[in-house]
Amino acid sequence: MNTIMPPKVVLEGSSLTGAPVEKLVRKIADLKGLFADNEAFGKVDQSTLAYEVESYFPVRDGTEGGLFFGITRIQPGLIGDEFIMTKGHLHSIENRAEFYWGIEGDGMLLFMDKDRKTWAEKMSPGSIHYISGSVAHRVANVGDSVLSFGACWPADAGHNYELIAKEGFSKRLMKVNGEPELV
Repeated sequence: MNTIMPPKVVLEGSSLTGAPVEKLVRKIADLKGLFADNEAFGKVDQSTLAYEVESYFPVRDGTEGGLFFGITRIQPGLIGDEFIMTKGHLHSIENRAEFYWGIEGDGMLLFMDKDRKTWAEKMSPGSIHYISGSVAHRVANVGDSVLSFGACWPADAGHNYELIAKEGFSKRLMKVNGEPELV
C-alpha cells in the first residue's frame, strides 16, 4: 500500500498550527478609515492587535474547485462606540459562497447585498453561518473576550477589500445602551 503523509496541520481550540499555516496580523493602524469616530481612532495605540488570521492553503490561489481553511481571532474593544471588526470584503468572483462557524466568544457577522441592504447574524460557539456569493461580509467582536471563528472558502474566490474600503457598509454596528445595534 502506498500511503501519503499530508502536511502536518493541527487544529486545537481556536489555533491552527503547522509548517504550511500562514498567519496574517492586522493592527489597529490597518483599519484606518473603517470607524466613524476618527478622533477616538487616533487615540488608540496604532500598534495594538485588532485581529489575526491563521490559514491553510492546500492548493494554489485561484485553483478552481479548491478550498481554503482558516481561523480568525478578533480582539475585544471599541473605537468610539464601534466594535473592533475585520476589514470586510466581497469575493472577486462574485458567485463564490463561504462558511463561517463560531468557536469562542460573541460576535456579529454583518452582511450587505448589492442594493446596500445590511443585516447581521449573532455569532457564538457552535453557530454556523452560510455567506452567499455577491454579499459583502465582515465580523465584529461584541463581547468582552477574544472572538474566534473558522472559515472555509473557495480557493478561486479572491477578496475585494477595495469596494468596502471606499464605500463602507450602509450601516454601522454600534454599542447602543450597552447592546450591539445596526445604525
